[in-house]
Amino acid sequence: MILPFPPFPPFPNLHHSPIPTIPPIPHSHHSHYSHPSPIPTIPSFPPFPPFPPFPLFPPFPNPHHSFIPTIPPFPNPHHSQNSWNSQFSLPPGSSTVDLLIYQALCYTHNELGAVDVEDFLLKICGLEEFLQNKHALGSHEHIQHCRKFDIDIRLQLLPRRGARSELARTVRGGHGVTSLGSGSPPWGLGHLPGVCSDGSLPISLTDQVPFPAERIVESLTAAILNLVELYCSTFNADFQTAAPGSRELGTVQEARLLTCPLSFTVYATHRIPITWAASYEDFYLSCSLSHGGKELCSPLLTRKAHVHKYLFHLIIWDQQICFPVQVNRLPRETLLSVTLFAVPVPPPGSSSDTNRQRRVPEALGWVTTPLFNFRQATDPPKTPTSPRYEFGSLGEEEQRQLREAIVPMSPCPRRLTDADRQRLWDKRCHCHASPGALPMLLASAPSWDWGCLPDIYALLSHWGSMSHQDALGLLHATFPDQEVRRTAVQWIDSISDTELLDYLPQLVQALKYECYLDSPLVRFLMKRAICDLKVTHYFFWLLKDGLKDSQFSIRYQYLLAALLCCCGKGLREEFDRQCLLVSTLARLAQQVRDAAPSARQVGGLEDVAQFFKAHGSCRLPLSPSLLVKGIDCSYFNSNAVPLKLSFQNVDPLGENIRVIFKCGDDLRQDMLTLQMIRIMNKIWVQEGLDMRMVIFRCFSTGRGRGMVEMIPNAETLRKIQVEHGVTGSFKDRPLADWLQKHNPKEDEYEKAVENFIYSCAGCCVATYVLGICDRHNDNIMLKTTGHMFHIDFGRFLGHAQMFGNIKRDRAPFVFTSDMAYVINGGDKPSSRFHDFVDLCCQAYNLIRKHTHLFLNLLGLMLSCGIPELSDLEDLKYVYDALRPQDTDADATTYFTRLIESSLGSVATKLNFFIHNLAQMKFTGSEARPALSFAPRTHTLKTSGRIRDVFLCRHERVFNPSKGYTYVVKVQRDSPGEVTFVQRTFEEFQELHNKLRLLFPSSLLPSFPSRFVIGRSRGEAVAERRREELNGYIWHLIHATPEVAECDLIYTFFHPLPRDEKAAGNATWARSLGKVGGEVKLSISYKNNKLFIMVMHIRGLVGDGNDPDPYVKTYLLPDPQKTTKRKTKVARKTCNPTYNEMLVYDGIPRGDLEQRELRLSVLSEEGFWENVLLGEVGIRLRDLDLAQEKMGWFALGSRGHGTL
Repeated sequence: MILPFPPFPPFPNLHHSPIPTIPPIPHSHHSHYSHPSPIPTIPSFPPFPPFPPFPLFPPFPNPHHSFIPTIPPFPNPHHSQNSWNSQFSLPPGSSTVDLLIYQALCYTHNELGAVDVEDFLLKICGLEEFLQNKHALGSHEHIQHCRKFDIDIRLQLLPRRGARSELARTVRGGHGVTSLGSGSPPWGLGHLPGVCSDGSLPISLTDQVPFPAERIVESLTAAILNLVELYCSTFNADFQTAAPGSRELGTVQEARLLTCPLSFTVYATHRIPITWAASYEDFYLSCSLSHGGKELCSPLLTRKAHVHKYLFHLIIWDQQICFPVQVNRLPRETLLSVTLFAVPVPPPGSSSDTNRQRRVPEALGWVTTPLFNFRQATDPPKTPTSPRYEFGSLGEEEQRQLREAIVPMSPCPRRLTDADRQRLWDKRCHCHASPGALPMLLASAPSWDWGCLPDIYALLSHWGSMSHQDALGLLHATFPDQEVRRTAVQWIDSISDTELLDYLPQLVQALKYECYLDSPLVRFLMKRAICDLKVTHYFFWLLKDGLKDSQFSIRYQYLLAALLCCCGKGLREEFDRQCLLVSTLARLAQQVRDAAPSARQVGGLEDVAQFFKAHGSCRLPLSPSLLVKGIDCSYFNSNAVPLKLSFQNVDPLGENIRVIFKCGDDLRQDMLTLQMIRIMNKIWVQEGLDMRMVIFRCFSTGRGRGMVEMIPNAETLRKIQVEHGVTGSFKDRPLADWLQKHNPKEDEYEKAVENFIYSCAGCCVATYVLGICDRHNDNIMLKTTGHMFHIDFGRFLGHAQMFGNIKRDRAPFVFTSDMAYVINGGDKPSSRFHDFVDLCCQAYNLIRKHTHLFLNLLGLMLSCGIPELSDLEDLKYVYDALRPQDTDADATTYFTRLIESSLGSVATKLNFFIHNLAQMKFTGSEARPALSFAPRTHTLKTSGRIRDVFLCRHERVFNPSKGYTYVVKVQRDSPGEVTFVQRTFEEFQELHNKLRLLFPSSLLPSFPSRFVIGRSRGEAVAERRREELNGYIWHLIHATPEVAECDLIYTFFHPLPRDEKAAGNATWARSLGKVGGEVKLSISYKNNKLFIMVMHIRGLVGDGNDPDPYVKTYLLPDPQKTTKRKTKVARKTCNPTYNEMLVYDGIPRGDLEQRELRLSVLSEEGFWENVLLGEVGIRLRDLDLAQEKMGWFALGSRGHGTL
């Protein structure tokens, strides 16, 4: 019979252990693991060095700044044995780690003569990682992470002998790398034992001595044959075995010398399941030949047959299959695929011929095997030289055509026309100057048969070395040729371990495209895996995920067994613990998810507690450097109900590790998306452009489950926006106010805005290029430091969620007016918006230069099983988004239009609003009201009882908005504890609205009305409100205890950072708007008249918007304000021109010399209080009034006096 995936020999321990373990490892704690039989030992690789105790990172780009780490040094034997902390001013990041160790040892040792720096290591606090002594300080990934987010770098000095070594390979625990089964079938699908022919296929590449495994199979076959002969001679059987020597064995011939068509006889298919025999009829086989995913000829079908029963069920065809292709015209890596089809049996009572015609055959099983076996002969003869010509020697039209054909589309060579293929192959010797063009040239080869291989190999051998990124393009399914893949692996071999981790998921997928299991790519990955712990860790989990692929699971089982066989006993036991922990958490998550919402609780923690009690500690699949020993668990109240885990760090100097565990969600797409964003970020950093991207870990531990790292001090845009009400998504200020709340100091806020500008630009480019959809305000987050990032990548490559025929994501990417408000510092465009646009376009053009890399990486994942990445049309989305055919100038214009389109899209805000409404069911009863301007909640217990409050006065403010703030004196029970806080009328109103959500109106005092006629920000209104608010807060403090002592009130009257800053100024002076600029005046005096010509003003300083300035003058002293004069109002300008004459009549000259001209420039604000932009005082006695005085006068504030 043919199974959905044909049977390999049973793999040890598949049904009892989460991972296949070869050879058996005794484990006292894992009694539920069965002990498999060891696999045969086959010649091994040369021995490899043991693991380093912990992952050591290769250099990253060096930073240019120093830092101050906190280092708990190793105790000095001459001092107290208690560990202690010290701070050091470190040399620049280009200095090596051993220099820092030497500096630390100076604090811990009196004499350094006998101390060797190499005997010590620096461990990262909270992580099981060490810095490499000879590498630069700034080259380590953790150091760069801390510098990016302004986190203290905490290191621990340890002796080298104190490092953990339980994962290191030992002589007993490690085994040599065994051979991977040279004759194993391709694609992880096995042999075709059920399809019998009149003999073995008479095609072989060479005649070699059979492998030991084949001798065992031959012996087993002979024993079975003897058993059948015994049965026939003992019982009256209706069949007999063939006489010895009656069947002639085919002779071995060189395939490249055979000119006859390929033919063989299909005799029968055995072991047909009884259910198939009862449910289907008209069985037939479809046989096809393919190479590189392309069929070489039309499939051939056998006749239709029925099931017969002898010793077992079988279908007999005994039919010859003859393909119309000569054997020597077949490529060496040709695959023979056989698929079993059958027609369903019609239900009773409907067996008419019409119903029979309507029934469609169904594929019941398939098998794929190499046409030629693994015993390869010498490669075909190669051409001695491959000529090389200058590209410029071609005509201009030919050059243009070649450039267009070589545009990076290596995963999509089938998009080439036949004319393009012919042109590329004919002019292949002119393309050596473009190393990345090799995949396109090889894809254009007319054939891969024996006759064409010399030309192909000549081109390959004389091609210049390709980069790692370009060489990935030769590992696609399009290029199954062993020599091509061997050359690609040779070019990739020099890749660093860090870069290898970036591409490891794609390389694991490329294993599917290997024709044979023992290949250069397999050996390369195995070699690198056993030399680096991080590579081993991620390679293990990627192979384990591959076990779920029904088509390739057998191949991944062999590879996983080989990895476990040579990684060492300590690491095998560690992987056992990780798998057991994941299974325990998966059961717990499923229990929580299946429970009714009203009865939902985190139960079953006893199993997790028992796990840590039995095993002590365990590393997390997210990273081998995360070592934990306990867990606290809760869950998120959302549709998927993921677990919110807080793992206890084994390192006492480290913080708890917060992780989300998801069950029911396929995280492979999230992994791939984050991998692409991480690679984009590295490209930007290497080009000197740090986009401040937040990169977090995400790892799939099986289909439908996985772990995601939680980012601290971050909140979703929805929670930020709904602080301003359910319609907060339509308002512009929520994000800016939230950042201001968490960054009250001016320099902190400016830094947060800078982080926001960079990270927002990076997110816009990344989400557009990858076509990330289903964007709403619950999967976009913002850190208190201003870094914005996206989460939950359930839809990408343009597969948008639909409402009927309408796309939910209508804008190119998410960029809304509240984001622009943060960037501009207001609702009008500023120069910072120009910087944002420039950043986006620069980042976009840098990614466009690496189009081939992203197409290669995504193309290698086409077979991974992600629904939204399954064919070339999905890759075409990325190709179209990157527009590699455009110039940088055209791409800049294009992306600028995308920014304008996204900013002007109303659909994004409407989408946010609809999501706010949908999420109200999850935030009803459990969500406690919180004040939007308070970073955290305070209580009676934490702050101390409030005895009295009194609203002292109001103050005029201009920043962040124009209006009045009220100074409240707060007195607590503690003697002498008096604080002052500043609150606006809107903040008082927010307090009252939130209190109404908790208490009935009968328990609360009435709140002053906010509606007034005229200027709502005027002095008189502020004074009236001061008296009303004073009465309100007095009644609030003296209300019932449940109201007066609630957390909202104690949070409201607790000092904020802005209050503490203002308290440092004893006068509580009002904040002034920005002032500056110059005014040009002409002053003269004639006939008891003072003439003042206001001519021009230049250099006015607004608050982000262009002002509406006018000039007002007084002659001081003027207690009755009778000397007031005004000019007209100039609209929206910082450089107005007036040329207006202001005249003062009837003032004697002697009186005039005692006066001062006070000139003020103000901006008209309608119903708001007019804003002072600058003023100047001119003492008239300092002027010669007999002559006209004309000149520029500097504008300042009143505190500057006369200028």
